[in-house]
Amino acid sequence: MPGALQLLWLVPALPLAGFVANGLLALRRPPAPPAPPARRAVSIIGVGVLLAALALSVAIVLAFQRAGAAGPLVFPYWEWLPVGDLHVTVALELDQLSAVMLLVVTGVSSLIHLFSVGYMGEDPGYARYFAYLNLFVFFMLVLVLGASFPVMFVGWEGVGLCSYLLIGFWFNERINADAGKKAFLVNRIGDVGFLVAMLLIFAHMGSLDFQPVFAQAPKLLAPGGAAITAITLFLFLGCTGKSAQIPLYTWLPDAMQGPTPVSALIHAATMVTAGVYLVARCNVLYALAPVASAVVAGIGALTAFFAATIALKQWDIKRVLAYSTVSQLGYMFLGVGSGAYAAGIFHLVTHAFFKALLFLGSGSVIHALHRAYHATHSHEDAQDMRNMGGLARHLPWTSKLMWVATLALAGIPPFAGFFSKDAILSAAFSLGDVHPLWYVYWLLGLLAALLTAFYMTRLMLYTFHGPNRTGERESAHLHEGPWVMTGPLVVLGALSVAGGALNVPALFRGHAWLEHWLEPVTAVATRLRPAIEVPLGTEWTLVIAAVAVAALGIFAALRLLRPEELVPARLAPAERGFARLLWKKWYVDEIYDFLLVRPLVWLSREVLWKTIDLGLIDGAGVNGAARLSQVLGWVGSRLQTGQLGFYVVLFVGGVLAVLWTAVR
Repeated sequence: MPGALQLLWLVPALPLAGFVANGLLALRRPPAPPAPPARRAVSIIGVGVLLAALALSVAIVLAFQRAGAAGPLVFPYWEWLPVGDLHVTVALELDQLSAVMLLVVTGVSSLIHLFSVGYMGEDPGYARYFAYLNLFVFFMLVLVLGASFPVMFVGWEGVGLCSYLLIGFWFNERINADAGKKAFLVNRIGDVGFLVAMLLIFAHMGSLDFQPVFAQAPKLLAPGGAAITAITLFLFLGCTGKSAQIPLYTWLPDAMQGPTPVSALIHAATMVTAGVYLVARCNVLYALAPVASAVVAGIGALTAFFAATIALKQWDIKRVLAYSTVSQLGYMFLGVGSGAYAAGIFHLVTHAFFKALLFLGSGSVIHALHRAYHATHSHEDAQDMRNMGGLARHLPWTSKLMWVATLALAGIPPFAGFFSKDAILSAAFSLGDVHPLWYVYWLLGLLAALLTAFYMTRLMLYTFHGPNRTGERESAHLHEGPWVMTGPLVVLGALSVAGGALNVPALFRGHAWLEHWLEPVTAVATRLRPAIEVPLGTEWTLVIAAVAVAALGIFAALRLLRPEELVPARLAPAERGFARLLWKKWYVDEIYDFLLVRPLVWLSREVLWKTIDLGLIDGAGVNGAARLSQVLGWVGSRLQTGQLGFYVVLFVGGVLAVLWTAVR
């Protein structure tokens, strides 16, 4: 086995070492902002470990390709849970799927770390920030490289912890701390599903290691049976939490309270892709569960459309992108739920490129506005698009590169998003002959594409075009960020243009490289659930329809929207009618608050705390026992008078009582 493969453990170990080193530097509590030598040390460690992990990942994947291994390579390190029939080893697994995720996670994360050097350089928590960021990547690498469900679950829970730490990074403000807690709690609901699924898997197959489970599943579990359906649905419940799908998507838009590079990391390279990866990793299980697969695809299609409607009327630039991520994750689930696992992973990869570019680009905009407002002592909202406008003149690089990402996200050829989104829609449409419901899924995906093109064009028009609404004094201070921020944008822009080349289908005279690369991972699932071929004419019709819909969305936005009529946020009138319904996000948070949060708070405070804890346990239990002891002590003290005659009377009375009882 090539030596590079033996160093697989070092890939997650490097960001873990960065977390330890920067964590120790953070404990020194440097002055605000950190002194240049301290900041330089944090930057070298924080970015250096990621660049080293990326270089090592490339070497490992190339060595894996040259080795031509027939199956996955498993590297066991030590025994973790030897309990009865349960034996869990801390082991990492490298196959074609984990290799793709390895490159995406380390590659995109490296660029985000580099961008953070410029974006967060003046923050007093600079060392703490990079420590958390390194830890986030470590847990994500454990998640994608774990060779068993428990090891994956360690990474799964770890990214949840890091999201809490990073979303609430500026915890001195209540809104930021609440957003971190919301993300943590909502994800715990989904994680219960993952735990139940692991228990069911072990009960039916006696193992939690991926290879034995996937090898034995077709033999031990009846296709479409109750057991496999329950396992896959519980797994998907975990996915709806991590990957922000209906009904557990509400945490992700609030996660925008964290630093913008954190948003890019969560949305593009780490946490939210975990659910899609889990379904793709368990493709054999989902191929045996057609009902669960249809649920995955249906929830994905509905989420893609629903989230896109909300994005139409958001004014916070990061919230628009957050709902865009929720929508695009829905596309990925539509793909893997349709059995097009390669298409789902392909969209995961391309989305990582252009969504990281969009978030970092929005970070560049916010950074420029913050500097301008600080220079002029203004207190406007730097994330509200109504306070922007005309920024293309001041941030030309950011503007052009974000347009590239917008076209990629909208699915305009030849940008990366076109190829991946088209493959997903074609896969969903091909299943229409199996059940008409799949046509509904396809239509929801198509409508989501229309809305995506519209709201992204709206974002670009209101941010970069039309008159400038930042103010005359502020506009004089607007300019591009340093090269350490612009450089990653350029790299991501190139990937957003060329990323589609990874899997150009035969329809466009390509070789579908990524699909063939993933065949060893998806081969069993493909045999269990063969793909349905779409006639060439139908496929071209689907492609033309998808492009036409995206073009229509862009054209409609250009014709209907008037950036010159927009006024700054402080002067803007309140939203009315249907626009207010979309701005308030269909009141889903309010509905959850009324139906779930408030009753749970009432149950916790009035019943569990005041009645049971204070009333029964403290009152009748602890305090009652104390009062009883006090009463008995008082009675005993009254009996101790020190008078001999009183004691004789009690003694005689006791003797008579005993004799009377004995006689009876």
